[in-house]
Formats: sequence, structure tokens, C-alpha cells
Amino acid sequence: MNTRSILPRFGALAATVMLMSACSGGMSEDAPAEGEQPAASQEQSSEEGGMGSDDGGDMGMDPAANLVGPGCADYAAMVPDGAGSVEGMAQDPLSVAASNNPMLTTLTSAVSGELNPDVDLADTLDGGEFTVFAPVDDAFSAIPEEDLTALAGDAEGLSEVLTFHVVPGQLSPDEVAGTHTTVQGEEIEVSGSGDELMVGDAAVICGGVTTQNATVYMIDTVLMPPAMAEQG
Repeated sequence: MNTRSILPRFGALAATVMLMSACSGGMSEDAPAEGEQPAASQEQSSEEGGMGSDDGGDMGMDPAANLVGPGCADYAAMVPDGAGSVEGMAQDPLSVAASNNPMLTTLTSAVSGELNPDVDLADTLDGGEFTVFAPVDDAFSAIPEEDLTALAGDAEGLSEVLTFHVVPGQLSPDEVAGTHTTVQGEEIEVSGSGDELMVGDAAVICGGVTTQNATVYMIDTVLMPPAMAEQG
């Protein structure tokens, strides 16, 4: 089974092309002198545009500014700098950022095809904007080993579970509360705020962690889609 078939397709953003026309025709002797001013203005505009671009870049944003959750301080102490830190994760696409986080090693194995070669969602997760409720390693450790082994061997079931933790679009901590339709297709409810933010029955350990294309909320429990929970 191609597990990516259950994921929505995200279209590429269309680029806008601006056409500039050059004036031609008869020019008087004053034309060169008059043409100097527009050239200078154009040069000034280019400089201003460049400065605006720099000011609007990542340099003005603090990746740690909107973090929520009681475990953020412990996370920062565990990974104060480097690729797996809050600042480091902000520089990489989702799959790479998660792989550098020492609290998300099992999740990384699950989405990268390491647990099951038929379940490799890395390219898809890097190809759009998402909010990810990411179970930490301790959350996976709480699942009985035989159940985890069975889930790992079931490509369809593993894909259902993983994509139930993903919501299209990036939701910041001040807008994440509410009911959201997951990539898996069923709804998930986020409640509370600040250090008491909950995703279903899972508590947010540290959330609002950004990557190049996603906002991550590390949670303490692996969530089961309602339909699968009823079957189990």
C-alpha cells in the first residue's frame, strides 16, 4: 500500500511576474539629464526593498518567543543549542528538525520508513505547512511492546495513527485550541492554554516549537484515531 495516498495534496504557490516596459522614441537633448533622476530613484527603491527584505526575515523572529508547556525549560536545558535546540529546529524542514530532537527519536523512526519501509512520510511532511502533535519517546515506551510491534508491522494502521497527529496549516499556541480535522481525516480536540494545554487526552510538554514549515507540540501520549480505538 502507498501510504502517501491517504495524505492531501498541496498545490504549489503561484509566482506573480511583473512586466516592466522601456520607453522609446524621440528624445530631446534634455532627455539624458532628465533620465538620471528616475535611475537614482530606482536605485534608491532597490536599496529600500533590500533593507525591507532583511528586516522581514528570520533575523527578527525569536523561535522561543511563543513556547508553551511545563517541560520547555527542561527541553532547553537538555538541548541548549545546536540542531536539536529550539533555535536549531527552526532552521530545518520538519523531518530533519524532528530527527535532531533527542525527545522524538521513535517518532522520527516511524515517519521515515525505519519502523516500516512502507510508511515513509518524510517528503510529504516536508512539502507543506502543518501543525504536528508529536509524541515523545516516553509516550511510545508506555505502549506495551507487543502492541507497538504489531502496529509497526501494519502499514495502514501505522499511517492512520501517525497522520492523526498532523493538522494542515500552522497553528500558534494562541490559536491552536479548538477542534481540528487531521490529515488522517478524523477530528482532534485541543483544549486549555499555556502550561495546561491538552490534545485529546495528551498533555503538551512543550509546544509552539517551529521548524521551516511546521509548528510542533510535543505531547506525552500516543493518540489513537477514534475509529481505531473503537475497533481495539
